[in-house]
Amino acid sequence: MQTVIFDLDGTLADTSGDLIAAANACFQALGHGEVLDPLADALTAFHGGRAMLTLGFERLGVDTSDVVDREFPNLLVHYEQGIDRHTVLYPGAIDAVERLRANGYAVGICTNKPEGLAELLLMRLGIRDLFGSLIGADTLPTRKPDVAPYAASVERAGGVVGKSLIIGDTVTDLNTARAAGVPCILVGFGPEGSGVARLNPDALLDHYDGLDQIVARLIGHPVLV
Repeated sequence: MQTVIFDLDGTLADTSGDLIAAANACFQALGHGEVLDPLADALTAFHGGRAMLTLGFERLGVDTSDVVDREFPNLLVHYEQGIDRHTVLYPGAIDAVERLRANGYAVGICTNKPEGLAELLLMRLGIRDLFGSLIGADTLPTRKPDVAPYAASVERAGGVVGKSLIIGDTVTDLNTARAAGVPCILVGFGPEGSGVARLNPDALLDHYDGLDQIVARLIGHPVLV
């Protein structure tokens, strides 16, 4: 079965506002203000919690050798508490997922967000049931761009790797696809915008309205019986 695997943060949903808020909560608890800007630092948010903490503490002139690892668990607590306050799905994302399902494609998610947080966010957004699989950063011993999480996301959705592709927003997703030997679509509406074209993905998606045609071109149409 042809299978489409989505990244989550920066691909299906803009989660940057809640991620930045969680990092700023850490800085505020230590007596600092809101060190990170929700708009200017959105791209850093999609590089993960440690990247946000590192950037913030560097701006404060704080040695990051120990403090980032110490504050990371606190960031996860803050994030869980406010996981869907600012997060929004990208326009047309869920309509596109529903069209894929209706046309016989299997769909799943492979993310470097911890599985429990990914589950919680998808439940809060009311879309968990649309995806046949969910593999997070801690589901397996490895994470993207290692091929194992991607392969698991395809297989648990009911597909086979050789008839699949990944949709993402960063070089991590591209490298995952290359490791798996499958096509990669990168979105051009995430924090980096059309700048992701520099990575030379197999296709660039400007809006979810155009996803169907790209998927069919890259992995074909399912045979409906």
